[in-house]
Amino acid sequence: MFEIIESLKAPWPWYVAGAVIGLIVPSLLIIGNKTFGLSSNLRHICAACFPANIKFFKYNWKNELWNLFFVVGIMIGAFIATHYLSNPNTIIINENLKLTLTNLGVTDFKHLMPTELFSLNSLSSIRGFVLMVVGGFLVGFGTRYANGCTSGHAIMGLSNLQWPSLVATICFMLGGFIMTNFILPFILQFN
Repeated sequence: MFEIIESLKAPWPWYVAGAVIGLIVPSLLIIGNKTFGLSSNLRHICAACFPANIKFFKYNWKNELWNLFFVVGIMIGAFIATHYLSNPNTIIINENLKLTLTNLGVTDFKHLMPTELFSLNSLSSIRGFVLMVVGGFLVGFGTRYANGCTSGHAIMGLSNLQWPSLVATICFMLGGFIMTNFILPFILQFN
């Protein structure tokens, strides 16, 4: 039993994790003709908790209840992974990237998300506010504007050969490259 828990703590190879994620798509389609995506859950929650006379929220959200259970499962799994299965080793990243980040004031390489950038304490700095609040708004706005999130478009949409999902995924990737190489270094210069 101890060996199983230790193997769960270690990072999984991409080909195992990718295959597991990839098997979700046909499973959802075969079992219940359901599509995979997480961003639509916010709409379901709003339709369930805040019924209003808004056309966007007027639909039978109870048909999508399975998706809300899926999100609850993700949160429970994240809690278990964070508190009981976290890898105590330092995150392995390229030495050049580590040097660049250290020069920009990021020194926490023990966590998947550096606490200097992503914690409640970081909100008091300009860069923390921009990364967490402004970035969160832009991700939410972009998800709604693209009519889906990266998991919905890149995993489900591409597997169904949907042209809008290909366009959205290309834009997600371009935005990520631009953010990482041009905008993020500029933001990290602020304290």
